[in-house]
Order: sequence, then C-alpha cells, then structure tokens
Amino acid sequence: MDTIALTVTCPSTRGIVAAISAFLADRGCNIVDSAQFDDMKTGRFFMRLSVRSETGASVAQLETDFAAVAEAFAMDFAFHDESRKMKVVVMVSRFGHCLNDLLYRWRIGALPIDIAAVISNHLDYQKVVVNHDIPFHHVRVTKDNKPEAEAKQMEIVEESGAELIVLARYMQVLSDRMCREMSGRIINIHHSFLPSFKGANPYKQAYERGVKLIGATSHYVTTDLDEGPIIEQDTVRVTHAQSNDDYVSLGRDVEAQVLARAIHAHANHRVFVNGNKTVVFPASPGSYTSDRMG
Repeated sequence: MDTIALTVTCPSTRGIVAAISAFLADRGCNIVDSAQFDDMKTGRFFMRLSVRSETGASVAQLETDFAAVAEAFAMDFAFHDESRKMKVVVMVSRFGHCLNDLLYRWRIGALPIDIAAVISNHLDYQKVVVNHDIPFHHVRVTKDNKPEAEAKQMEIVEESGAELIVLARYMQVLSDRMCREMSGRIINIHHSFLPSFKGANPYKQAYERGVKLIGATSHYVTTDLDEGPIIEQDTVRVTHAQSNDDYVSLGRDVEAQVLARAIHAHANHRVFVNGNKTVVFPASPGSYTSDRMG
C-alpha cells in the first residue's frame, strides 16, 4: 500500500491530535509515522503524519471528508500521495556544483523530485543538462530586460507544471513580484552560514577573519534578500593551515549537501513556515537520513 502524508497547521488548542486520529481510524487508515510541534510563543500547532489506507481511500476523498474536522479547528491542511514526485525547475548561473549534485541524486533516485527543466542565464551547462534528457532553457538577463526575462522564466515554470523552483547558485536577484507569486516555493542556497558573511566573497571574508567553521544555508526566498525562513544549515571545520581555495572547495561541498537536504525535506512535505522561521520535521528512519549515500 502507498503511504499518504497529512500536513496540518492551526491554532493550538485541546483535542487536535484526538480528532485527527479518530478521523483516520474511522476511515481505515493506519498511522505509520507522526511528528508534531506546539509553538507556545506563536500559539501555532504543526503536525505531519504518514498513513496507509486499508480501505483504498484516495487523497481526494480524504481531503473532502476531512474538511469538517479542519473547519472545527481552523486548520490549513493537505493530503499528499507520497509516491508522487514533486516537479522542480532548477535555475543556475555559472557555478555548477549544486546543479551537478542534484542531477546525480535525481538520476539515482535519492531525491523525491522530477527535474522538469533547467533555466540558466548562461550556456555553460546546456550540454550536461541535455545529456540528462532534461529541457534546458537559456534566458539571458540584463538590467534592461529583467521583467521580460522573468516573465519568460515564469512561463517555463507554469508550462512544466513545476511546484518548486530551486536556485542552484543562480546569481540574479529575483523581483519582489516573482518572490510573492512563488512564496514558499523557491529554495535558495546561500554560500555562507547566515547571517554571517553576507554579500560578495563570503569565503574570502571568512578566510581573512580566520574562522574555524564555514558553512552554507538553504532558505526560502522572500522579498527581503537572503532573509527568508531557513530550512537547513551545516558547517565544516577548517584550520589556519588551509587556503582560501580550500575554503571555497569545502564550502561548495557543504552547499550541495545542504541544498539537497532542504529539497528533500520540502518535497516530502516536512517543512512548515512559522513566521520568519520554519518547523522542519526529521525524515523517518530509512528514507533519507544524510547526504552520505553509498
């Protein structure tokens, strides 16, 4: 039996878990994984469950039947078929390490996504993308044609049916309009351990400051540059004996790993936006626990 994920966000109150559990039991659904968080500061409740239906209930039927429960608790909710891969458009400029890593993970089935297209403002990675039988779109971006370029990019996203845009080191700032239209559906990788060392040459800044840890941050894109809710972060230890080039090499490895984890969590519906932060429930054992895959 395929599993179905239920995601719920609502004001915190008594009886939520009992109501959800009773609903699922009444419809022959067995809970196989459950995670919840009650934010005492914001008064919001977050929950994700994986269930298997012993009666063959469909996602559409469960959504219809659950509406009454949702209304009673003012819930935002969704049921998701966990066997369905999320369609993704990847955008990249001239740094290809994250793109190449995503293509590899996609090819071996390590990410629950379907890369529907790759968009770039340069031609550097056209051949590698086409060799993966993925549509490649070159959309040149200048300060004079940016609105037209973004309109073309959004046209590609809509035609591909993509539910998520991944900025795999795409070095153009998106417009406020695009950020609002795709709110919660654009993930970026930032080449520093935010909020430290923002702007240009973060590894050079870190090297000159003699830091002992460098890292990367993956976050949702908002109208505030590099200030969106953080999904995933990681660091790697460095020493005084390493060069700026070492920092860059190690940093790129961390960027690829952090971006892949963020995409995996989002595609599995384990990320909930909570104000300017996120609630990220861990993956169940055996699904995807780290980037260190054999």
